[in-house]
Amino acid sequence: MNITKPQKINLEKLEDIKLAEIKNDQEIEYANIENEECNNILLRDTEFEHCRFNSIVMQNAELDKITFSDVILKNCDFSNTSFINSTFIRCEFSNCKLSGTSFSENRLFNVTFSETNANYINLSMASLEKIQFKEMQMRNSYFQETKVKDIFFENVALTRSSIF
Repeated sequence: MNITKPQKINLEKLEDIKLAEIKNDQEIEYANIENEECNNILLRDTEFEHCRFNSIVMQNAELDKITFSDVILKNCDFSNTSFINSTFIRCEFSNCKLSGTSFSENRLFNVTFSETNANYINLSMASLEKIQFKEMQMRNSYFQETKVKDIFFENVALTRSSIF
């Protein structure tokens, strides 16, 4: 198992920004976004590179054509959020809540999910390569027509999940 971790993130040098101030079509680099609640938002064509999301609550949101490269997402709640045509490259989800989150038709490459509640997660028609799911709940998850390569499960509850 060779999952590449997020690169070039110096946590001490990240600039604090507010999620509520981010607009469509923006490129966000070397940013720290934390302790914020921003539910029911719509965000499009935005890129996050070398960023950290910490203790963010973003429920029932719609994120369309968002790119996350070298991003750490820790203690975040993205319940019932739809990531549409989005891309995740070298990202880490740690102790997050992804219940009912849709990653349908997304591209995930070198992504780690650990100690995360992902019950009812939808990964249908997504492309997953070099993905690690570790110490987490994925009950009632969906993997229909999902392209997978080098996917690893370690102590993951997949009860009632649909994989075909």
